[in-house]
Amino acid sequence: MSEFIIRGGNRLTGSIKVQGAKNSVLPILAATLLTNETCVIHNCPRLSDVDISVQILRHLGCQVAREGNTVTVEGSGVCRGDVPEQLMRKMRSSIVFLGAIIGRTGMARMSAPGGCELGNRPIDLHMAALRRLGVNVDETGGFINCCCSRPRGCEITLGFPSVGATENIMLTASLASGRTVVRNAAREPEICDLAEFINKMGGRISGAGESTVAIEGVPCLHGCEHTVIPDRIVSATIMSAAAVTNGDVELTNMRPEHVSPIITALEEMGCSVTGGDTWCRIKAPERLAPACTVRTMPYPGFPTDAQAPLMAVAAVANGTTVFIESIFDSRYKHVAELNRLGAKISTDGRTAVVCGVSRLTGAAVESTDLRGGAALVVAGLNAYGETRVGNICHIDRGYEFFEKQISLLGGDIVRV
Repeated sequence: MSEFIIRGGNRLTGSIKVQGAKNSVLPILAATLLTNETCVIHNCPRLSDVDISVQILRHLGCQVAREGNTVTVEGSGVCRGDVPEQLMRKMRSSIVFLGAIIGRTGMARMSAPGGCELGNRPIDLHMAALRRLGVNVDETGGFINCCCSRPRGCEITLGFPSVGATENIMLTASLASGRTVVRNAAREPEICDLAEFINKMGGRISGAGESTVAIEGVPCLHGCEHTVIPDRIVSATIMSAAAVTNGDVELTNMRPEHVSPIITALEEMGCSVTGGDTWCRIKAPERLAPACTVRTMPYPGFPTDAQAPLMAVAAVANGTTVFIESIFDSRYKHVAELNRLGAKISTDGRTAVVCGVSRLTGAAVESTDLRGGAALVVAGLNAYGETRVGNICHIDRGYEFFEKQISLLGGDIVRV
């Protein structure tokens, strides 16, 4: 199995182009099922999760081709509504295919999704919303079986602004009869990107990015061309890597407004962050200050996906930072691995207290999940000596050629 070997101490400098957003491209790929015409998707990163999505599309009958970072999906051959269990178990986000398959075929069969283990990730909000839309949902034997001749518009109030549930509602309701209104909807940029894609296909979605989203069902959708937004979590990770190495890095093809809570935290730690609409530059001090308290929240709050990389930064700050994880109940699995590198972090439930040290020390560590694995790479760039990061299949789910991107900035990292 592959691993990263990192020799820490190099200062990251230079310019890097941020990849397309994983959390946008996956629901957009699912949305291509809503038409039998051709969709062309640009800025599509090369990720293992994207590869799994392509396998699902091909299994369902789509023709899929990739050229560089452009993926073309032709859906006239869709002929089934089941997703193999082995593919569902490989990717948590595979549940987003449920709404698209129902919208296209009127039926769907799949097992519960897999992926990273970050604690309780119930899909009850998805199922309740589908039932409100008139879908007959049967959950027995570990499988989800759905059928509906045509979903019907309704009003849905989510108990939590779930990104996945909001996406599944949008996908199902786009071809439904009547109007669907979603209250307490997720507001993430990826929701806006999916809505823009569906609207390019002829959909009628309004309010995306706000707490109330309206979807006017249409009889059919057509093909379109779309460019995926930049990945805000990759942006946050690169900025974190610059911060721990006293770096000076420019990020292009990114949206500073999408990472404003991360920028605020890094500025509190002493970093200088400047930029424009599609770029930013981060310059880090020789010794970072603590960030005091970081509380993860739904967008536009501090993203839970950026918690682990920033914790690696706080581990070498001159003081104490407190993290409060309010989204997931088991998102501190990376703490034990950071402590193996010499960090001083203690946890109590959803709270982690990070007492910064002057520098970390290399060791062999294991990725436990996608963002936790990225945090170990960030920490290894600071650590004295050699750090070996194993189980990097998790990292490959969300970071395109991560070691090559870090190497371009001067980091000493190789995949073996």
